[in-house]
Amino acid sequence: MTRLFTHRLRVRYSECDQQGVVFNGHYLFYYDVALTELWREVAGGYASLVEGGTELVVAEARIVYRQGARFDELLDIEMPLTRLGTTSMIVAPRFKVGERLMAEGEVRHVFTDSGTGTKKPMPDTIRAAFQPYDATAGA
Repeated sequence: MTRLFTHRLRVRYSECDQQGVVFNGHYLFYYDVALTELWREVAGGYASLVEGGTELVVAEARIVYRQGARFDELLDIEMPLTRLGTTSMIVAPRFKVGERLMAEGEVRHVFTDSGTGTKKPMPDTIRAAFQPYDATAGA
């Protein structure tokens, strides 16, 4: 069975626009917070990747907005992995308040060499750690 990582946060007043909903740019910030926590749970933290000479960079990000989350609501960020490639991984975040879908998207990350910045294969230890979270495993 595939694991689904979910991170919960509370919307702060300063993150809302004049209409009283979360400003659209904050969703990628929320994603980054959830990604950091996903790395912490799955691989013991992002620092171990960097210490091994590998970085993870965003190559592409897309968010589709459905409704606006509001101040003080609890926002759950579901983080299904939809691709574990050779040199990249794709996460398809879903932002929800209860069962209401606020936004969803897709973020493609590429593994790079820390020294040169060139693309490199995903480390085997990282692939093994993330495999249980791969929503396409066995599909």
